[in-house]
Amino acid sequence: MRDDTIHKDEDVKAAIRRLPENLYKDRMFCIKRALDLTMRQQILPKEQWIKYEEDKFYLEPYLKEVIQERKEKEWAKK
Repeated sequence: MRDDTIHKDEDVKAAIRRLPENLYKDRMFCIKRALDLTMRQQILPKEQWIKYEEDKFYLEPYLKEVIQERKEKEWAKK
């Protein structure tokens, strides 16, 4: 889940708030698991790694929507 590593700016925060509950829970699970493994100085077992080809950009459609709305608001102010 590459989208877990995106720098959180206002657009990303808004996109995260728009995630469906199941995607939000999956995101939080991955982040918590990563933090837990880091604290224990362990590595995720190789059989649980996600292959690059199988990884999904779950946040991207919501982020594009937020950015488009922000640009429309900025344009409307001009």
